[in-house]
Amino acid sequence: MFISQNIKYVGVNDKNIDLFESQYYVPNGMCYNSYVIIDEKIAVMDTVDKNFGEEWLKNIKTAFEGRNPDYLVIQHMEPDHSANIADFMKIYPETTIVSSAKAFVMMQNFFGTDYADRRIVVGEGDTLNLGEHTLNFVNAPMVHWPEVILTYESTEKVLFSADAFGKFGAYDTDEKWDDEARRYYIGIVGKFGSQVQAILKKVSNFDVKTICSLHGPVLNENIEHYINLYNIWSSYIPENKGVLVAYASIYGNTKAGAELLAKKLKEKGCEEVILMDLCRCDMAEAVSNAFKLTSTVFASSTYNCTMFPPMKAFIDHLIDRNFRNRTVAFMENGSWAITATKCMQKSLEQCKDLNYCNNTVTIISTLNDESIAQIDTLADELVN
Repeated sequence: MFISQNIKYVGVNDKNIDLFESQYYVPNGMCYNSYVIIDEKIAVMDTVDKNFGEEWLKNIKTAFEGRNPDYLVIQHMEPDHSANIADFMKIYPETTIVSSAKAFVMMQNFFGTDYADRRIVVGEGDTLNLGEHTLNFVNAPMVHWPEVILTYESTEKVLFSADAFGKFGAYDTDEKWDDEARRYYIGIVGKFGSQVQAILKKVSNFDVKTICSLHGPVLNENIEHYINLYNIWSSYIPENKGVLVAYASIYGNTKAGAELLAKKLKEKGCEEVILMDLCRCDMAEAVSNAFKLTSTVFASSTYNCTMFPPMKAFIDHLIDRNFRNRTVAFMENGSWAITATKCMQKSLEQCKDLNYCNNTVTIISTLNDESIAQIDTLADELVN
């Protein structure tokens, strides 16, 4: 597959994977992207997951058209991108590896060698000339590992962006980029918003026409849209006005309260309402939606004098990803010791810049006139 006349896609699709990083559901699979730049010198951009080494080696051999590569550029040492370095270097021993100083330390740990006799260490502002193409390197620490570099090819104006601008799904998956990219970003990169902001400032100095990420499709249209979303996500700004009602219910009574609240929010004109069962839904999607919308209602049964474990897991995920700048409200349920709201709010005190609603819903075992009235009042507050 050609990105341009001189830049070829040599990545692979993984349609058998069930969980990416053993935690994220990927119903449409995953892709591990790699690219080859053909010039006076040939540069390979990253490798792929270990399970696809043979397929990848065939892809790059075809792309070389009988020539041998001069450089292997490693932007990120996570194993889904670096696992085939050693095999590649056995087959092409004259190749020089180009990467950051921290990446070579990781190579020593992974492969027992740091390729000291066959390497070029690069960092911020360094360049590598291939002939007509020039690679410009940018340090991108903690986006989302400390050794990461991005690479801007200035002739064809291509940004090789490592894991930035990636998404879940195989390369040939026909789906909207935004939703799966948001779920990917919030889950994997979301903790490091300030570092992403720093990278976006650096990228703004380049005239980017194409983005080649290590996951997901090549982006070559409406580049401003993708950069703008990354700016929103990394600034922890809500993307849309609306309410996520996230509930963790044991016997269905908390669920009934959450469903009634969602119904009333829609009736009162809330622009977007998302209702999610934390006991059964994809947790990464629930977390993504909490970052997407302006408000989240945390609705939990009381369990062992605290919140129900699925709610605790949800809140822990939010805390780990710097949840902030949102309006939050609480709904609790219990029959003999109703403490869920107290526990949820105490956990969320670790988050910055949260606006707490004045109204809370307390259900004593099942909905009654009083708790239904509280739901109506909370709906008014959230909408207004």
